[in-house]
Amino acid sequence: MSMSAARRASAGLAAAAVVVGLAGCQGGDTGTGGKAGALQTRSEAADFIRAAFTKTSEAKSAKVRMTVTTPPGMDDSGTVQVSGVQGWDPAVMDMVVKGSALTDSAPGAPSQVHMVMVDDAMYMDMGAEQAASMGGKHWMKLDFKAAAAASGNAEMQKQMSAGLENMNQDPSEQLALLLESPSLKHLGSEKVGGVQAEHYKGTLTFEEMLDADKSASALSAKQRAEVLANTKKLGIKGYDTEIWVNSEHYPVRMAVGMTMPKGTVKIRADYSDYGAAATVQAPPAKETVDLFKMLGSMKPSGANG
Repeated sequence: MSMSAARRASAGLAAAAVVVGLAGCQGGDTGTGGKAGALQTRSEAADFIRAAFTKTSEAKSAKVRMTVTTPPGMDDSGTVQVSGVQGWDPAVMDMVVKGSALTDSAPGAPSQVHMVMVDDAMYMDMGAEQAASMGGKHWMKLDFKAAAAASGNAEMQKQMSAGLENMNQDPSEQLALLLESPSLKHLGSEKVGGVQAEHYKGTLTFEEMLDADKSASALSAKQRAEVLANTKKLGIKGYDTEIWVNSEHYPVRMAVGMTMPKGTVKIRADYSDYGAAATVQAPPAKETVDLFKMLGSMKPSGANG
């Protein structure tokens, strides 16, 4: 496989991983933890969200349909749809990603991409065109932890582990973030996809989000300062989060808006089938190319191959 083909393949894999990562960027009766139906006080809303956090964490899996929309003028602008099953504890997923933002960022990429995450590694079906340059192997493997361990760099290993957590944040993580919002409020009861649900909204500044996000603990003080400085340059003010929770205390929809000078990145995810078995298997080794191993074995002189 040539260096140029490897770069195209890794670009496609990175684009899809970013989309899934952004998604991360969510029985008891309705009387538990707050009043359903009537408007709740902030304290009652927080109790209701805490109950939802507990139920969602214990479910360990759900089906998800997500749409990420990036406005024109921004990098990777367009729309991406993600659908499939997601599991947490352990972290696994089996999803199909499609949309203009993915294909435009990686010329030659298939119109839709099958992605699998299992055993701390991400796999992506690169399609027939890329497979032709990978010895007929369709799957590209991105093993963060193995690459970090091979580097011998403890700081990198810590950051890679945090990166994996970000790529597959379960909906309970968004509930935890919402609880940290000073502006958390209950907007009332309404139907979402035919299901009656309680509607909540809150806003966090980027700094507040970092404080609340446990995966951000991998950042050193210097790295945190750099992240905040870069965020300020981009003009990111904060995150608006809306969550709809059904009578069983499961989130059925989450919507996140990230406003910047060039527009607002919008993410909407619909969840169902909590607790359904998330049976995820890695592709056969004989059909897989390890991206990090491949790039490590290549010489710069092959860049024009």
